[in-house]
Amino acid sequence: MSKTGKWILGIFGVLILLFGLVTISVLSWLFSDEEDTSISTSGSKVAVIELREQITGSEDIVRQFKKYRENNSVKAIVFRVESPGGGVAASQEIYEEAKKTRDGGKPVVVSMGSIAASGGYYVSCGASRIVTNPGTLTGSIGVIMEFLHYHDLMAKIGVDETTIKTGKLKDAGSPFRKTTVEEKAYFKTLITDVYDQFVDVVAKERKLSRKYVEKYADGRVFTGRQAVDLGFADTLGTMEDAVKIAAVLGGISGRPTVVKEQKHKSLVDRFLGDAASDLSQLKNDFFHQPLLQYKFTSSN
Repeated sequence: MSKTGKWILGIFGVLILLFGLVTISVLSWLFSDEEDTSISTSGSKVAVIELREQITGSEDIVRQFKKYRENNSVKAIVFRVESPGGGVAASQEIYEEAKKTRDGGKPVVVSMGSIAASGGYYVSCGASRIVTNPGTLTGSIGVIMEFLHYHDLMAKIGVDETTIKTGKLKDAGSPFRKTTVEEKAYFKTLITDVYDQFVDVVAKERKLSRKYVEKYADGRVFTGRQAVDLGFADTLGTMEDAVKIAAVLGGISGRPTVVKEQKHKSLVDRFLGDAASDLSQLKNDFFHQPLLQYKFTSSN
């Protein structure tokens, strides 16, 4: 093939690629994840906010709380929690937003799903009432920090690493070497402080003594029935029961109108289904893990 022919073929290939990218962009826009956030300001409604994943950020949940808190037609909020927890700061921000909504006069009722543990329990503490299923896993009051170490693998494949730092603790937790005894003591002070914050919130919100909370704040999980018996939740019930309780607390007579944001599946999700969610979770697990976590893990 001549040089001119190769150029023409190359240009033609680039044009096809650009056309494909534009087509995908248009289709993704048409079937995007954009939410239907429209809600009328008339009538009496119970809004539902859903937390159905590991807590890596707070922005979306905080936004929804603020939106429904400022809408006068929403008389109460049901906060559906289905989460093993996650980042400390994100969990604290969600808790504060739920508490702000409750203290502002709009009832917040938590409905626990199959798991609402650690950070999932922390965010629930900001509610006016906690409703849990008998078999829900909740509790897991505690803090965890996890580090990966690559130094043995790097040594085997002949890769070395050099770190230039300004202080002995600047690279504490580095994956390129073993953690020292001094660094472990340093990290212990951090998680102890964050643990104390968790215990303080539970004791305050559940009206329990700190000594009592500490007795159970060793990372253990409870069933929903145990949580109610121990005072860490208010009552047993389903999501439907939580809606009814929220309606009563919000002063709604009769069957309430329930509203929540609807998310449309993206084009990628439509084609890949659960595989897309699994890939997204895998990405979060490896690249967006907070260092300090209120999180229940199967290794607890």
